[in-house]
Amino acid sequence: MSEDGSAGQCGWLKDGWGLSRQVVPTRLQELLDDPDPERARRTMESMLTMGKLGIGELERVAAGRT
Repeated sequence: MSEDGSAGQCGWLKDGWGLSRQVVPTRLQELLDDPDPERARRTMESMLTMGKLGIGELERVAAGRT
């Protein structure tokens, strides 16, 4: 989608027509909705440092593996 546009932080991208969109993988929402508030917090803090969202990295961080 960003081939003619640009990629931003936290899954945001701007397409070739200048429209901004955020790509949110289903697994990211599941990690953010985790009943364990610490897992959800770790996921959010990690996501905020990312450009392209890496689900494997988010799962690792959510599990507390650094």
